[in-house]
Amino acid sequence: MCVAFVEFQVQQVHKQTQRGIERGTVESEMMKWLDEWQPAFLMVVIEFALATVNVLLKKVVDDGMDHLVLITYRTLFAAVFLAPMAYFWERKTRPKLTSRILCHLFISAMLGATVTQYGFLLGLQNTSATFTCAFINMVPVLTFLMALPFGLEEVDIKSMSGSIKVFGTVVSVGGAMVLTLYKGMPITNISDSRETITSIHTTNHLNWLNPNNKTERWTIGTIALIFGSVFWCSWFLIQAKIGKMYPCQYSSTTIMSLFGAIQSALLSFATNQHYSSWVLKGKIQTITVLYSGIVGTGLSYVGMAYCVKKRGPVFTAAFSPLIQIVVAIFDFSILHEQLHLGSVLGSILVILGLYILLWGKSKEAKACVTKQVTDVEDFGEIDQATKV
Repeated sequence: MCVAFVEFQVQQVHKQTQRGIERGTVESEMMKWLDEWQPAFLMVVIEFALATVNVLLKKVVDDGMDHLVLITYRTLFAAVFLAPMAYFWERKTRPKLTSRILCHLFISAMLGATVTQYGFLLGLQNTSATFTCAFINMVPVLTFLMALPFGLEEVDIKSMSGSIKVFGTVVSVGGAMVLTLYKGMPITNISDSRETITSIHTTNHLNWLNPNNKTERWTIGTIALIFGSVFWCSWFLIQAKIGKMYPCQYSSTTIMSLFGAIQSALLSFATNQHYSSWVLKGKIQTITVLYSGIVGTGLSYVGMAYCVKKRGPVFTAAFSPLIQIVVAIFDFSILHEQLHLGSVLGSILVILGLYILLWGKSKEAKACVTKQVTDVEDFGEIDQATKV
């Protein structure tokens, strides 16, 4: 009787142990899955947030809000919002802030906040929200091309994955050329009232950037978007380096936003003597400044810095096309923008080339993992043979 009772207790303990092991295995697999897909889910949320920011920015820019004033408020609110989080959450893990790190953060602010945002706002004002987002689709491929000289990306043209990456790059660049050089006929019947709005409401101090001729405005907007895209790609590259030097997303984004606010304010005071432009007019401008600062710059830049550190600059930039899909919906239903044939064809080619490039990167990653496993197995066999 006692023996049977003891055996029963042993069986119960064994079952509980097995259930604990299985539960631990399931939890381990769940954590592994979350760690693998967390950057992707985070980037999807960020792109939706940035798409909303683009729609709001288009509205206030068309209503005549000064670009540099908007950037100053946006980055300032981001810095104020993130400062308490950076102080309390990272005070024990934050490394020493050296002059070298500050220099990198200053350049990061200039590339990712001041110059890039000004270029995109200027392009947004003189073209359309959908066309602007189509240029954002070029960012992953441009980031890939700019990462090659710095050794952040590699291409083996002789391998299949390398050839796929090159082909995807060529297709995407071709789409970018279509976007830039071919506007095409309008394929929607929505009337474009931007000329009237711009001529009545625009108060931007750089008047030569706001010509009345529609073709001139579209050309200036396109050039601004090209420069904005290049600087935005540069931000991803320098952020990859900052992530290694100063791995504190909240602190680095706070300092970067503060630098961006200072740079934009100084540029605005130097070029615009109309201090009335600093007064926010109406609820829409206040909401846009708060939302774009807290969400569009503050939380989004923290998330992107985290994803760059975890998965690299090209992966983080690869989610940019999601912005265009969301903005296109708002563009026709709310902003009543015209859609042109060149924008559609160029966007299709850019997105197609982008995902061909990403397909090549995934094949390259699988080949790299297979090679590492093979090398480990070969090393084990050699080690065993040496012992024998």
